[in-house]
Amino acid sequence: MNKKLDKKYLDETPLDNYEKELKEFLDKGEFVSDPNFKETKKMLEEAAKRHIELQESKSITLRVKKKDLIKLKARAARNNIPYQTLIGLLINHYAEGKTKLTL
Repeated sequence: MNKKLDKKYLDETPLDNYEKELKEFLDKGEFVSDPNFKETKKMLEEAAKRHIELQESKSITLRVKKKDLIKLKARAARNNIPYQTLIGLLINHYAEGKTKLTL
């Protein structure tokens, strides 16, 4: 059974302050279409795709000295986390500049 939404019902939908402000701008006609809508949409879609890709994990192969791995696993065990998680955290902290390395 198809029901058409009653316009009066839509006008009675409670709006928060931000939504009320947007509705006022729309009612006044203060929003205009983007003349480059297709290009802008494509650019934003590509940016969203890149953002999602950056959140994904990537497997790597890494050679580590056995004694370093044993020590790392022991530290991870003391902190109740998997050693691979600890390696990931160390890499992330270094990449974000939270940890410095002296060479």
